Amino acid sequence: MTQTRIVIIGAGAAGLIAAAEAAQRAANVVLLEKNTKTGVKILMSGGTRCNMTHDTDAKGILPGYGHASRFLRHSVGAFSPQDVVHMFNRLGVATKVESTGKVFPQSDRAIQVRDALQAQAVEAGVKIQRTQPVIGLSRDDHGWQVKTEHEIFEADRVIVAAGGRSWPGCGTTGDAYRWLETLGHTIVETRPALVPLTGGYGWMNELSGVTLEDCVITATNRTSDGQVTTKHKMIRRSSCLFTHFGFSGPAAMDVSRIVTLDEHRKDLRVTLDLVPDRSAEEIELRLLNTAAKNGRRRVSAVLSDWLPNRLASSIAMEMCNDTTIAELSKSARQKILVGLKSLGLPIHGTRGFNKAEVTAGGVSLDEVDPRTMESRIAQGLFIAGEVLDVDGWIGGYNFQAAFSTGRAAGIAAARAED
Repeated sequence: MTQTRIVIIGAGAAGLIAAAEAAQRAANVVLLEKNTKTGVKILMSGGTRCNMTHDTDAKGILPGYGHASRFLRHSVGAFSPQDVVHMFNRLGVATKVESTGKVFPQSDRAIQVRDALQAQAVEAGVKIQRTQPVIGLSRDDHGWQVKTEHEIFEADRVIVAAGGRSWPGCGTTGDAYRWLETLGHTIVETRPALVPLTGGYGWMNELSGVTLEDCVITATNRTSDGQVTTKHKMIRRSSCLFTHFGFSGPAAMDVSRIVTLDEHRKDLRVTLDLVPDRSAEEIELRLLNTAAKNGRRRVSAVLSDWLPNRLASSIAMEMCNDTTIAELSKSARQKILVGLKSLGLPIHGTRGFNKAEVTAGGVSLDEVDPRTMESRIAQGLFIAGEVLDVDGWIGGYNFQAAFSTGRAAGIAAARAED
């Protein structure tokens, strides 16, 4: 019986697991990587710790992918976050769960994750070819041809797992979009996601280094497609970091998906709830009671009970010139409430693909079978990972999508029949 020849483009999270799954099913697998080493993005992720997945089940993780959650239902259902953890445990990588729900290797070493995936592929018989940047992909009556700068590889099936455009220093420069578009695929406009935001008033930028451990960011944006105007909204509760250029941290980076929908941002509104555990009524009552009991106390002193001192002082100065509680007018109290519960953040843009952890947009999901990751446009072509129009929240969501879609592609490619 002749072995199925599979060429996989991209030795990242999706490509490594796809290669192992296909080779374990007796396929002849060649894995092409443009860099000198595999899994470069894995090695850099999570501050070189690699947040592998999130501590939940398949149903619990799907909402984090927005419009792509329905598409991922089959692949994530077949290879859930628990399955990812079990796989790594089986491969010798002990894991731990942090208070945020993020799953890391117990060693806090991303290289252990990369090495485990690479070893699994090599042990299954995968031939890894490094420094093989692909420059073309085509098909004729005899099969697929994958052209690199150095040679041409023949294949019965091809899996494209070449990544998106985020962190281009890792080699992810969006190369695959051109090949796939040439083959007939629609590429949804790509934009940076999980990326720090730029903007803020001067007094906000002066708070650089201040972290809000628990806050809620709400981003809404209206985008027009012809005659149809659609409202997009995202609410994320997590931590947020004030920076000299704007805002970073999980909450800000999560809503960047909404921020980048419209480059002009004329219909963008981003607000910050600094004290999500306290209602406006509770805060106002506290101010009134303090005025009655200790009216000479400064507003900043009261706010510092809830906020970091520098932030409390800045909010008090901006909203009421940090007057005493007794001197607060009703309108000044309302300004403080707005400042605490719905602080408007002027957003100018993002730090771009160079600082983005993932790419939003990519290959249209309508053109890919969600069970197998096979192209609906070109038979024998499978597409997995970040090159798809899939992006998720911070916290291991994007590696989970890569593992699940990569696994589905590897299994289906090895079993597919022309």
